[in-house]
Amino acid sequence: MAIPVRRPRTDRPSRRAGFSLRETALGFGLVAIFLCGAGVMARAAVGDSADLPAALLAVAGTLLVASVLVRAARLRRVAVAPPPPPALRVDYAALDADAFEQAVADLCVRDGCLDVEVVGGAGDLGADVVATAPDGRRVVIQCKAYGPDNKVGSQDVQRFGGTCFAVHEAHVAAVVTTSEYTEPAAQYAAQCGILCVDGAGLDAWTDGTGPAPWLQPVPSPLPDAGC
Repeated sequence: MAIPVRRPRTDRPSRRAGFSLRETALGFGLVAIFLCGAGVMARAAVGDSADLPAALLAVAGTLLVASVLVRAARLRRVAVAPPPPPALRVDYAALDADAFEQAVADLCVRDGCLDVEVVGGAGDLGADVVATAPDGRRVVIQCKAYGPDNKVGSQDVQRFGGTCFAVHEAHVAAVVTTSEYTEPAAQYAAQCGILCVDGAGLDAWTDGTGPAPWLQPVPSPLPDAGC
């Protein structure tokens, strides 16, 4: 049975930012500086013209002080900004097959896919996760939660290759594993235009240092590959 994966809700702040006494005092200070500068200019305008250079210097000094205060306030806000959230880490080795499929589906949701469904199970015809990529292409993924000593073999990829395009109408077909691929499996996948994401590629996708499957260059299938 297909299990739809909902996109995570974005938490909204429950209330407005609190009152800042420091920023309020800075605002009043800037207003006071502006009024003082305006007063100096006004007195120079109605008084002796010899006082005009001094008034201009006073206004220039006022503007300089104001700019320094504004810059200091901005730097202070940047300095107290919260650090970015840590990169996502998942212990895929601790997940069973169902949990691994769900984890891959969650990655698809995180990276902007729509209509994400976990369809693995009896009668899945090789597809475990289906989704619509941000650019509109249909993504079909088979998940293989294997141990480090159990590589994905050619037979695994061939069974997926027989259905991912003809049955599931994939634009992007990928096998995602926690392990590695045998050389025949990798060769068959390249011939059929199937992406192979191994354990290292999965970790890179997870922590954001590597691309999602639909952002990787898709190999062109050979005409006589039989996929």
